[in-house]
Amino acid sequence: MKKRLSLNLKKLVGQIHLWLGLASGLVVFIVSITGCFYAFQEELQSIFYSNRLSVKVPETGEPLLLSQTLEAAQTALGHDMAVQRIHLENGPDKSFAFWHRTQNMVPNGIWYWNQIKNDFHVFVNPYTGEVLDVVDRKFEIFNFILSMHVSLLLDFKVGIPIVGWATIIFVVMLITGLVLWWPKTKNILRKNIWFRWKPTTKWKRKNYDLHNILGFYSMFPALIIALTGMVWAFSWFNESVQWVANGWKHVTKERKIYESKTPEVAADLPLDKVYKELRIKHPDAKAYQIYMPGDSKSAIRTRVMGHKRSPAFAYYYFDQYNGQLLGESYWKDNPVGEKVRSYNYDLHTGKIGGIVGKTIAFFVSMFSASLPVTGFLIWYNRTFKKRRGVKSFETINA
Repeated sequence: MKKRLSLNLKKLVGQIHLWLGLASGLVVFIVSITGCFYAFQEELQSIFYSNRLSVKVPETGEPLLLSQTLEAAQTALGHDMAVQRIHLENGPDKSFAFWHRTQNMVPNGIWYWNQIKNDFHVFVNPYTGEVLDVVDRKFEIFNFILSMHVSLLLDFKVGIPIVGWATIIFVVMLITGLVLWWPKTKNILRKNIWFRWKPTTKWKRKNYDLHNILGFYSMFPALIIALTGMVWAFSWFNESVQWVANGWKHVTKERKIYESKTPEVAADLPLDKVYKELRIKHPDAKAYQIYMPGDSKSAIRTRVMGHKRSPAFAYYYFDQYNGQLLGESYWKDNPVGEKVRSYNYDLHTGKIGGIVGKTIAFFVSMFSASLPVTGFLIWYNRTFKKRRGVKSFETINA
């Protein structure tokens, strides 16, 4: 009785695994294969875009003022697209990047680029003021891959939920796959943990082993990648993760709003003073980001990135008229949940483990992309053979 119940339960798990796999396979394949390509995007960009990201350091001479390079970038963009954000890599051979992005108030289609009116990055040589490149990010290859990974190139309101629910199904697939993989005996275990192919082994058996064995070895890192992806897909999941990290309670950090004091006479933005102060406070930071004020009362918001404990570990707020420091906040003062959340990107991409972590993420994403393919072939072979009265290939000896 127990044996029959166990067989029926395993059969049910197999049906769940099958039909959920068929329902989500295409989305899982697209998301996994794009994640595979995106794992080394920083390294690939430094190779393919070196002319825009790096500059030759002159033997003599100092860099121009930030305000001077901003002027060059703004001229390249035109007066209809104001610079909204400045990204400054901390290194003498790094270019300055100036960003502008605006959404379409009324989107004219369902694709992600229909939602974007303008999305430009301008790269400027900090020593000469030369504009190295003006990039339309709507169709830039790495942004294209990222948008496919996040939303299948669809409007985020449509694409992100589709990817999110496919990811949930993928998590269920991993768990049910482990149940189906679980061996009854040590002899079966040895067959399930490594390839035992012979010259006479049929391709169908090889396909089954690829699905079975690669699925087992990639399960736990694939779960980490999937669960960290769900943090972006669903606000309830993000809040749940932080709730657990905060000791099963909701903790909200007080957010102060800093405003600039409007002078009687208009003045230029004190960006040079702000940038200088950031470099004095954090000379070893990886990068600095400066967010331009959106109106006459807003402060200049800045972010210091690259501290060993967090991707972004300090925020400073400056008066947009005189450069006076209005306030500051630090990563170390955040609730535990927000600290955990700040590592989500690094966990998802493997960046937290350096080049080794990225390599693991690359191969796990590749294996995850293969699972819908090999799984579909298993199902197709079973269905095709059954119609002709032939045994399914799992029963064929390798």
